[in-house]
Amino acid sequence: MPKITPAPSPWRHLLPAVAAVLTACGGGGGSATAAPTPAPAPAPTPAPTPAPAPAPTPAPAPAPTPAPAPSTWTLVWSDEFDDPAGTVPKAANWNYDLGNKEVNGWGNHEYQYYTSNARNAQTDGAGMLVITAEKTANPGPCWNDKPCEYTSARIHTNNKVAFTYGKVEARMKLPTGKGVWPAFWALGTDLATAGWPKSGEIDIMEFVPQTPNTTYGTLHGPGYSGAQGIGKPVDLGAPVINDFHTYTIIKRPNEIVWYVDGKEYHRLTPALLPAGGTWVFEKPFFVILNLAIGGDWPGAPDATTPATSQMKVDWVRIYKEN
Repeated sequence: MPKITPAPSPWRHLLPAVAAVLTACGGGGGSATAAPTPAPAPAPTPAPTPAPAPAPTPAPAPAPTPAPAPSTWTLVWSDEFDDPAGTVPKAANWNYDLGNKEVNGWGNHEYQYYTSNARNAQTDGAGMLVITAEKTANPGPCWNDKPCEYTSARIHTNNKVAFTYGKVEARMKLPTGKGVWPAFWALGTDLATAGWPKSGEIDIMEFVPQTPNTTYGTLHGPGYSGAQGIGKPVDLGAPVINDFHTYTIIKRPNEIVWYVDGKEYHRLTPALLPAGGTWVFEKPFFVILNLAIGGDWPGAPDATTPATSQMKVDWVRIYKEN
């Protein structure tokens, strides 16, 4: 039986080309593998939005400067002692008490003879009045019918300067030694007619060496004078002679107040007088500065008493109250 040869497939001539295509597409021995899909590019990170700058805080408006408070005091008189060295106290302001007083050494058995000599009271050229007590041979007769042992000065403003009310003060540096007795005080201007103690006496400052840290403020009048004066000490906490201090009184109707360095330590009114005492202070007073040697309170001088003692006064001032 004759062998039948099958006719060739019409696709046969295409097989090599198909194989070539499959090989080019990565096929080989098995099924074709698809090319990997590229990863997507990352999305860009947005830039951070900056925080808004805070609005500037406006500077506070400056507080208005308050008007200065009105002064409580107005200076009405002063002596600043700014004269050249060797100048004696101004005659327009000051008088001198002289001698040792005819009775009992100014009433206290004192040993100084007061003079108007520049050696006993003069400015130093540095803004100070210097009152000097100086041991001197036979300066003048004393209360005990013997020559006094010292010269000194006692100056006052009677018939020249007076105050009825207000603030009166002095800045001073004091001496010390046995019998040394500096004082800053005031007497009524009616002294010549009323006599003492009816004239009234205001001791703004007294110092005696027995109490080295202490000064005294005292009032004298009818029924409370001399050793019965109404006084009060103030302890300065250190020797008084170490430095300058300011001694003050404020005098108002029916009231007198004492201060040292601006601090009150004593106050008197008519209600505080002893029974039978009379208030005699509603009138003008004049100012006194003096340096005594000896007397009933500090005692007599002795061999230890300095030959020269000096009380320095920076200024004396009188104010009225507004």
